[in-house]
Amino acid sequence: MYILLFFIILIFIFIIIKFNNFISLKNKIKQSKSSIEVYLNQRFDLIPNLVECVKGYANYEAEIFTKISELRAEYNSQNNKDLKKATLINQECNNLLAIGENNPNLKSSQQFMNLQKNITKMESQLQAARRVYNGDVTLYNTTINTFPNSILAKLFNFKEEELFQIEEYKSENIKIDL
Repeated sequence: MYILLFFIILIFIFIIIKFNNFISLKNKIKQSKSSIEVYLNQRFDLIPNLVECVKGYANYEAEIFTKISELRAEYNSQNNKDLKKATLINQECNNLLAIGENNPNLKSSQQFMNLQKNITKMESQLQAARRVYNGDVTLYNTTINTFPNSILAKLFNFKEEELFQIEEYKSENIKIDL
């Protein structure tokens, strides 16, 4: 009787420890996602300045300006930030930077060069935050998919998280004719 009670208590303790581990990993992912959102917001805050700087030199690119403004407003209005929406904004921002780089007048502008430097700095910080997030997600996904954790994860309805992929800005790969 005592042996059975001992094993039941042992199993119960094991379940509690595993559940707390799942929660800890989930919270680590939330913290990493929050860091990404901070860097994305900082980068997106530079977009209006970049748009104004480029706008004077590329009036016919109004579609990009409008799309970026709409995506940025939509992203900022979300309570739970969608990282996929951030990827779209990032791609449009890269297109905008490409326009500036391919325009000799704008490329020599000090304001554009400062904005480009700041965006590149934000990009490296975002890349570091993304690596941390993806590492946390990989650890979490591995933990909930390995036996016996997978049984408990299904029992407590823990789902896999998606890795965060974002197209990075690389000026040498982008060619736009003005």
